[in-house]
Amino acid sequence: MARRRNASEISYGLVMGGLAVLALLILVGPVLVVLATSFTDSRSIRFPPEGFSIRWYALLLDAGRSRQIHRAAGNTLQVALVSAGLATLLGTAAALGLSRLAGRAGRAADAFLMSPLVLPGLAFGLAALMYFTLLGFRPSLELIIAGHLVVVAPFVLRTVGASLSQLDPALLDASLSLGASPLHGFRRITLPLIAPGIAAGAFLAFMASVDNVPVSLFLSSARTDMLPIRMWGMMESTLDVRVAAVSGTLVLAAFLLMLVMERFTGLTRRMRG
Repeated sequence: MARRRNASEISYGLVMGGLAVLALLILVGPVLVVLATSFTDSRSIRFPPEGFSIRWYALLLDAGRSRQIHRAAGNTLQVALVSAGLATLLGTAAALGLSRLAGRAGRAADAFLMSPLVLPGLAFGLAALMYFTLLGFRPSLELIIAGHLVVVAPFVLRTVGASLSQLDPALLDASLSLGASPLHGFRRITLPLIAPGIAAGAFLAFMASVDNVPVSLFLSSARTDMLPIRMWGMMESTLDVRVAAVSGTLVLAAFLLMLVMERFTGLTRRMRG
């Protein structure tokens, strides 16, 4: 009996381990392919790479020959910073409001505010373009920021809401009983305790804005070119290896930022919450 149990445990472990390795290959494999391709010596994107060279990273840093990429990256960074900042403020305020709203009304409000994560990105991008056009606005960075804000704010709402759910109400009750005002209790108790959730939400909102394609596709123009759209155009026209270099730079930057956020805010735990 013990021998059968051991055999079943071993087979179960082998199956689950194999599935885990397969999932890891599916998730990490494309990233490794892109990183390897970015160091190719060839003049076109090809895998496996022919030779080793950092020429494409050097060309990517050339302000003259990669001017359009730099401009698109600057626009993307500006939009991501502003939209993530606004999303942090609005998402935190919404999470605080929802924490006081119980019952069916609270669940309905939460579902409504989280709905941008469920809506198809292309449908929302087209709807945003039609809406802003009816209002008489032309594509601009401000419109892209507004579109990104709607899409990324739910990330902040979710992480801050998870932090608030772990907050002990007795702490605020004790501060009130000792004569502290609600504002003082929020500033000295609530805010420090939910600060990691706010930081994690801001990071997720920033990365979601940088990576957003549908909203940027519909709300951008030639003067407000965004990095994902520029990369897509380069892939369609010339298979420029600088696209792989840009991807490698983004992967490295995201990995380093994720390590920092995991160290100081427990990002993985906040996302599970």
